[in-house]
Amino acid sequence: MDAVKDAVAAHWNRRAADFDEGATHGLLNAAQDAAWRAVMARLAPRAPVLDTLDIGCGTGFLALLLAEAGHRATGLDFAEAMLAIARGKAQARGLPARFVAGDAETPTLPGAAFDLVVERHVLWTLPNPDAALRAWHALLRPGGRVALIEGAWWDMTARDEYAGVHDRLPLFGGRPAAELAAPLLAAGFDAPDVVPLMDAALWGEAPAHERYLLVARKPA
Repeated sequence: MDAVKDAVAAHWNRRAADFDEGATHGLLNAAQDAAWRAVMARLAPRAPVLDTLDIGCGTGFLALLLAEAGHRATGLDFAEAMLAIARGKAQARGLPARFVAGDAETPTLPGAAFDLVVERHVLWTLPNPDAALRAWHALLRPGGRVALIEGAWWDMTARDEYAGVHDRLPLFGGRPAAELAAPLLAAGFDAPDVVPLMDAALWGEAPAHERYLLVARKPA
């Protein structure tokens, strides 16, 4: 399995330099900026202040939005090139977000330390997504929430580093929101709420496939 993770890390390290230029990755215009801020405000209003973790944070997209809203934000990723960009953005904006190296499936962070764990398009990249959900559950305080920004891309092509490992990734290509309810319940979460994310402003164009925010709570 290390070879699978090495390939995945190599893919995202290679793409780090221009990652934010993609319409589904960065904030490229005022409408997109406003749309994502609205999503995050719904998920994490400015009060109360939360301890938040952006897991598989890449260049810090979610962590930086959370930090700008006044929350205590940590980002975790195993692609060092992505983390370097995230740290640079935080420094340039004067934001106290913290970015640490680590594996999304086995994060070496304190248990029961966060109120909110968020991720965007991470589950499909993991060889052990069920283990990851259990690990994220352990990171949350009782009553804390996990928020999955995911989708279903049935026509996704396995290319570059993914060509040789995609068959080891159970959720490659994403899944409809309804199919992630059972793994969340198995990991110990309450039944999730689904928020469609089909607004064209979020993605630069109207999405051709299902995109959503799935929010589940750890029982108090």
